[in-house]
Amino acid sequence: MEKNWYQIDNIGELDTPALVIYPERVKENIATLTQMIDDPQRLRPHVKTHKSKEATELLMAAGIGKFKCATIAEAEMLAMCGAPDVLLAYQPIGPKLKRFLTLHQQFPNTHFACLVDNIPSAAAIASAFAAASTAITVYIDLNVGQNRTGITPGGQAIALYKYCAEARGLSIAGLHAYDGHTRGSLQERKASSDQSFAMAETLKTTLQSMGYSNIKIIAGGSPAFPIHANRKEVECSPGTFIFWDKSYLDQCPEQAFQIAALVVSRVISLPDASHICVDLGHKSIAAENELGKRVFFLNAPGLKAVSQSEEHLVLYAGEGHSYQPGDVLYGIPQHVCPTIALYERAFTIEQSKLSGEWKIIARDRKLSV
Repeated sequence: MEKNWYQIDNIGELDTPALVIYPERVKENIATLTQMIDDPQRLRPHVKTHKSKEATELLMAAGIGKFKCATIAEAEMLAMCGAPDVLLAYQPIGPKLKRFLTLHQQFPNTHFACLVDNIPSAAAIASAFAAASTAITVYIDLNVGQNRTGITPGGQAIALYKYCAEARGLSIAGLHAYDGHTRGSLQERKASSDQSFAMAETLKTTLQSMGYSNIKIIAGGSPAFPIHANRKEVECSPGTFIFWDKSYLDQCPEQAFQIAALVVSRVISLPDASHICVDLGHKSIAAENELGKRVFFLNAPGLKAVSQSEEHLVLYAGEGHSYQPGDVLYGIPQHVCPTIALYERAFTIEQSKLSGEWKIIARDRKLSV
């Protein structure tokens, strides 16, 4: 019987619950990413998924030099790797602004940028960097439908762009249009993404008519990546591609990325004749989805989640099941990004054996800054 790709020969050496990564599959996913776009220089992958130096180095080895991140720790991790261009896709305020300025000063070989979506915050950022006799690149964060952050394209956005173009301490670079609300079939995602992008494109045209030039647009995440990849000059920032997960495996069949990260669990108890309990609690798998959509077991697809607590997951296996304590389950996370953040390290699997570790260093809220 042919062995499945995910099976680990020396599984007896791996304590569970554990996060495991398959580096060869990661490399294949990076190759797929670069093949899906005309120019790798238009890629700005988001590192919120992997949060590791090792994955960053693989991306850089593939010719990718621009990155996007969500936290100061992720930005620092990128700078530690020598990443040349880092966008903090967040508006730094309060202590985060001070940390961002320190990061900018400590890593002069990395070009940093951040988002802004209102004049008072832009003014605070400008003041902090001007006081340090330097300037930071900014992008206007647009609300193109997700209704999370960003300014609505229109008059106020134009005023904000004008302010950033003139403020000492700021260097305006363009627009950020994240359409994270895009869901459904490829056709449905394209319709939603086109509608959102039109808002950014119209604003860009208006700004150009006012004399502003070299306006970059950074757009999209994983669901809309193949759509934005076909737009001229737009920078694309998918993140989940590097490991993929069950959600996007089901939702985005047109994208040929492979599952490259799993959670490994063991049966620890048989509470009754039809149920089993495994060591995959809230602390080991992202729990923001409904109970039945948190993990899919590759070697036990028929198991049904019944309850979950901090260290335990109870599953219905049916009368007469053959599961025994110690049996190993290989699970695909429904949402891999927050799952990765639950682990301080991942174990690498190469040629079906444990081969090393990747530290998930940017899961920390603070590295040195």
